[in-house]
Amino acid sequence: MTRTDTPGFFGDLWACMAFITILPTGKNPVYSPVGMIRFFPVVGLIIGALLVITDFLASMVWPAPAAALVDLIFLVAVTGAFHLDGLGDTADGIFSHQSRERALEIMKDSRTGMMGVVAVVSGLAAKLAGIWSVKISCSPVQAMAILFLVPSFSRASMILGIKYLKYGRKGRGTGKDLFDRPLNSKDFYLCLIPLGFSLLLGYKGLILISGFALGCVAILKFYKQKMNCITGDMLGAMTEVMEAWLFMAAGMNVI
Repeated sequence: MTRTDTPGFFGDLWACMAFITILPTGKNPVYSPVGMIRFFPVVGLIIGALLVITDFLASMVWPAPAAALVDLIFLVAVTGAFHLDGLGDTADGIFSHQSRERALEIMKDSRTGMMGVVAVVSGLAAKLAGIWSVKISCSPVQAMAILFLVPSFSRASMILGIKYLKYGRKGRGTGKDLFDRPLNSKDFYLCLIPLGFSLLLGYKGLILISGFALGCVAILKFYKQKMNCITGDMLGAMTEVMEAWLFMAAGMNVI
């Protein structure tokens, strides 16, 4: 991608899509690292809309367990496993019981260790169980709305990670450009879209909102205690954990 700091509204949107998905964005999309941050929840809604279509088609030919698996495969494919790679690298580093500097070095290693494998498998299993639970415990309309909104909430969590934790690597890194300036309220206003839709969902919407808040606080507090910083890998891990957690929370039989 060609880097620019002033690509405009749609340029920032295409940059965000090109950065965190494999969806087509035309030839030579611009790279606008700071401008695209606000569009994380919007791209999440685009992923969510495609997920709803995928689920609808899969459910026409398979029962809920198989359709949930197709949904999971879609979520992995549409991001090119970008966030999953971050989850594996983050688990290898954070759970290595080494110093922060050594943990950051381990995260940069392209090889995946045992903790990374365990984290990725556990994350995928939790997400599959969550989607399956949503499909069998919610009404069809609720299920479609949850599939639509969860990818947006999970990607919105990255904005909070960028806002409240400093970047941990010296020099360049996958996420370094996202920290070029402090974030302000304008970087958060598009998060109101999934929030507004959730308010139309009744108690399931309240579960999504409260689950988002609790999940973000828990992950950021954990990162603060373990690393006192954040990286691109850790942002990807945050997205994966939040997505699995929100599907699991939305699928609970609380009423």
